[in-house]
Amino acid sequence: MILPDSDLAALGWAAERTSDLPPGTEPARVGRVDRGLLTVLAADGERRVHPSPALYEDTGPAVGDWVALRGELAVALLPRRTAFVRTAAGRTSAAQVVAADLDTVLVVDALGGPARLRRIERYLTVAWSSGAAPVVVLTKADLCDDVAAAVAEVAGAVPGVDVLAVSAVTGEGVDRLRELLGPGRTGALVGPSGVGKSSLVNALLGSTQVATGEVREADGRGRHTTTARELHRLPGGGLLVDTPGMRELALPDDEGIDTAYADVAELAPACRFRDCEHRTEPGCAVQAAIADGRLDAGRLLGWRKLQAEAHRQVLRSDARARATEHARVRAKFRAYRAQPNRQR
Repeated sequence: MILPDSDLAALGWAAERTSDLPPGTEPARVGRVDRGLLTVLAADGERRVHPSPALYEDTGPAVGDWVALRGELAVALLPRRTAFVRTAAGRTSAAQVVAADLDTVLVVDALGGPARLRRIERYLTVAWSSGAAPVVVLTKADLCDDVAAAVAEVAGAVPGVDVLAVSAVTGEGVDRLRELLGPGRTGALVGPSGVGKSSLVNALLGSTQVATGEVREADGRGRHTTTARELHRLPGGGLLVDTPGMRELALPDDEGIDTAYADVAELAPACRFRDCEHRTEPGCAVQAAIADGRLDAGRLLGWRKLQAEAHRQVLRSDARARATEHARVRAKFRAYRAQPNRQR
């Protein structure tokens, strides 16, 4: 076995993970996943290796994962510390790991237009559930007339999260972003197409290595320029996963919702009723906060939408949860039917 050394530490390896390695293997980090082959970064450099069937017993290998190599075969997927996971697009409950073993999730959106707060909140919800620390990165600061005001608007809607404005054109904020991705630290850029992720990767790399595209004038939507997830080594020693733009980001569970909407979650226990839905119930602390301006009504709407989506996801994936939900609906209907004064 090749023992962990400074080269592996620069890839994010921690010596205490040595116990996870099967005997006779060495660690390597997945830099790219192609059909039938993995590009991995090992102590002796980059390699192309074959994944064994054991790697696909659950979700399969993802960019950022650590694998155990035996020769030119990746024989095991090492336990993940963190993972940015979404539900695969379409009517399915399958989980898709976008990137693994991250220290930071960089949620990217673009300045130069109205702030898309609900979209940012959705990405932050998944980012919080990943186990990594999220940061909001607002690109194209050179196209914004009042950067400070735009940053303040977003920061007010994402309590507990740093918001950073950057420009790949002027270099504004790029050095600060490099500081977040210091030696051995791994970040992932996530966000929709057209927000400037590829330009930002090039700015951080200090060279044009990733193709970039323009936003369509007709509808303002971005073109997909990154077609595959890839792990880049930055000049300052950090690592960065570039991901294709996501047309759809479905929640895998409800884990990150209360963290992303901490202001709503902190108010809810003060409601008069434990099962308060924060609609028209008397003594609702959430509605009272909206009425006196302490809480933006849009935050409650976003929280409610994601709660409902996560609940549907649980029902799709959990037969016991579906049975419980059906029983609850039937009991509610029977109680309604039993009301003596209901209209007939």
